[in-house]
Amino acid sequence: MKRIVFALCLLTFAFAVSAQDQREFSYTEGDTTYTMKRYVFMLLESGETKSKDSTEAAHYQELHMAHLNKLAESGKLIVAGPFEGGGDNRGLLIFDVETVDEALKLEGEDPTVKTNRLKMNAFYWWGAKGTVIK
Repeated sequence: MKRIVFALCLLTFAFAVSAQDQREFSYTEGDTTYTMKRYVFMLLESGETKSKDSTEAAHYQELHMAHLNKLAESGKLIVAGPFEGGGDNRGLLIFDVETVDEALKLEGEDPTVKTNRLKMNAFYWWGAKGTVIK
């Protein structure tokens, strides 16, 4: 029994080390092979700066959407959307980039982030490669 537990721990460690070096891996269960890919998940949260009026808020929303559309057109941003009733959690972004730092740099150019209307919290997320949300 101890050998099995040790082997499982060793296998988990080997996977964790190899996964850090690459963004994709595959595994097989029965007759199905799954390919997993590492993305960057970003949570957008309310910042300290609040718009004074609806005109200013609409202006910054336009700039925010233009920025996100530009990232989507480049293929680096693959999912984006706001939360309904999320309180200080405003929305999420999923990036197809190599590192968290790259995603933070890209979203750091968003006018709503630059003016501290939104804050970013990003980390790695593994998802099935090619997953499509319907």
